[in-house]
Amino acid sequence: MTANAAERLLQHYVDNFRRLPWRSPPGSPPSEPYIVWLSEVMLQQTTVAAVVPRFERFVARWPTIEALAAAGDDEILSEWAGLGYYARARNLVACAREVAARGDFPTSPTELRALPGIGDYTAAAIAAIAFGEGTAAVDTNVERVIARLHGLERPQRSRIEEIVLEMLPARRAGDFIQALMDLGATVCRPRAPSCGACPLRTDCAAYVTGNPEAFPAAKSKRLRPSKHGIAWWIEQDEHLWLVRRPAKGMFGGMAALPGPEWTESPPEMLSPLGSLRHVFTHFALELAVVARSGPVGEGWWHPLAKLDQAGLPTLYRKAAETVLKGHDRLAA
Repeated sequence: MTANAAERLLQHYVDNFRRLPWRSPPGSPPSEPYIVWLSEVMLQQTTVAAVVPRFERFVARWPTIEALAAAGDDEILSEWAGLGYYARARNLVACAREVAARGDFPTSPTELRALPGIGDYTAAAIAAIAFGEGTAAVDTNVERVIARLHGLERPQRSRIEEIVLEMLPARRAGDFIQALMDLGATVCRPRAPSCGACPLRTDCAAYVTGNPEAFPAAKSKRLRPSKHGIAWWIEQDEHLWLVRRPAKGMFGGMAALPGPEWTESPPEMLSPLGSLRHVFTHFALELAVVARSGPVGEGWWHPLAKLDQAGLPTLYRKAAETVLKGHDRLAA
């Protein structure tokens, strides 16, 4: 990319940047490292639209990393409920406490990677956006932009990072990285890219071919296996019995309906109150919600009228909604 093309990209960002609650306008002092870190963790495997309201709630409740570090695990996990990928929430707690103990975030990608839950991309993004470091923060949007710009059908991540580092201007590294991210999210989309609105189209190898969607080549989809599970519905006097999941593993530390371990084979059917299919990254779960008379395991009685305040992950929230809708139909 020429210096002129880099300037065109930055100007396009100035004119069209996405106004997001964690982002400083181009040319302004960067957002606080806490804000950048929190947003990047939330955005892992989650859409911007889903993150915006949850981010705003988090920051309103815990405006500094010291405040977050002082909060209880259960409070944070409950607030995280519904965002998915719950290992992120556990790492969020650990990272907040480690940073608060040391007094501030480190500025280099190497030191940032040593913190809980911060991988290569997140470290590079925090370093570039919060501290102006010349690092290659490569998310899926940036990877797509670079692959198309250079006509790379099957790019290696290391090669993409090399190209980004070659492109980075001496100043405004954070703005430049965010400009690439925004271009991939709003213009250089996976399908139907708006090449006519792209400031880089005259430099783009994929655009010249007339078929930019061919870059990068689509990855083959793996067959997603199925698992089966039972969630016990234990109701008494308008209260529901809930348990807390073990600290490690799926939904670690989250509130949940009790139930046995999930299996590869369907369980013996027990006249479920309802059932649902929930798709995870690596498998799909067929969950049956089955009535049971007495409490199972260590837990607590939660008022059904306040179930939305229980901090249930999406899977168990959907399971409860399925049963409660059935209750409504019977009462009608």
